[in-house]
Amino acid sequence: MRVASVPSGHVYVRHLASLDGGDVERLPDPRPPEASSEQQWWPPVMLQPGWITDHANEFDVFHVHFGFDALGPEDLRRVIGELRSAGKPLVYTVHDLANPHHHDTTAHDAALDVLVPAADALITLTTGAAHEIWRRWHRLAHVVPHPHVVEFEEVPPSRPVRRTKRVGIHLKSLRANMNPLRVLRTLAPLADERGMQLVVDVHTDVVTRGMRNHAPAVVGLLGELEASGVEVHVHDYYTDQELWDYFRSLDLSVLPYRFGTHSGWLEACFDLGTRVLAPRLGHYHDQEPGVLGYELDGEEPVPVDVAAALDVVAQDPGTWQADPRWRRAQRQAIAAAHEAIYASLVDRRVP
Repeated sequence: MRVASVPSGHVYVRHLASLDGGDVERLPDPRPPEASSEQQWWPPVMLQPGWITDHANEFDVFHVHFGFDALGPEDLRRVIGELRSAGKPLVYTVHDLANPHHHDTTAHDAALDVLVPAADALITLTTGAAHEIWRRWHRLAHVVPHPHVVEFEEVPPSRPVRRTKRVGIHLKSLRANMNPLRVLRTLAPLADERGMQLVVDVHTDVVTRGMRNHAPAVVGLLGELEASGVEVHVHDYYTDQELWDYFRSLDLSVLPYRFGTHSGWLEACFDLGTRVLAPRLGHYHDQEPGVLGYELDGEEPVPVDVAAALDVVAQDPGTWQADPRWRRAQRQAIAAAHEAIYASLVDRRVP
């Protein structure tokens, strides 16, 4: 079975494949000439006008995950029209019910209003998201969990034992759903009271004047925190290996989000045994058992929730970690679920 995935090279999509090969062949991402080798799937060539029509004999199922941010509703209707004309079914995995890169929900909502009703099959990662899809569009979605993120050979047999617990918060490049100032101002004194080492990472573009994501208020707060003993690390994007080493260096990773749906970051932490503290919104807490949570009062983290989570981590012997054997079995089940969904569509005439 040949599947055109948008994208194909992303780690989530790669880990939908059966470990023994299986019967699904995913087409490689066509590389746009303007993309770097690290981002060869962006922007997705498969969504460009005419690609589906020109390559319809090369795939049996068209599967959209993400990468359609730059397309408006009319563009997406054109994609669906090309699929209908070619007689090819559309599968859409609803990763994001709220786009973490958009301050305004209008554009993403409009895209969902095209993709969700038009898809021949819907997949999402959690039961909570499936319920939300039913409430909003009266469509049933298959619930197939997020696969492992870290490769099995990268998972250490045991966690490092540290006398001083390390609590990390990564601001990345301050995408739209980040809530750094409020979360840091709540977290820093609570970690200090408990003798925990707070570690803050941020990308170079946030602290560099003239760059698009430069944020003077964040830079000012980071200076204050560093003067008080907080570790502050400024760097460019981590490679996968650097990111895994970063997670291994922490006992807790705090997600400083004001909105969102699902998190691959959370799953990577679970693979490596780094506890996660996430806001109680979206469907982060449906992904894995044992995710620590805090409520938001407006955009202010509730201090008692953050304090309670830190107290859990202070006593945690380091047992919150996915069993690699279970992850392998889960991956096989995930691959089989996708194969069954594809098989149910390939012989069906698209309505």
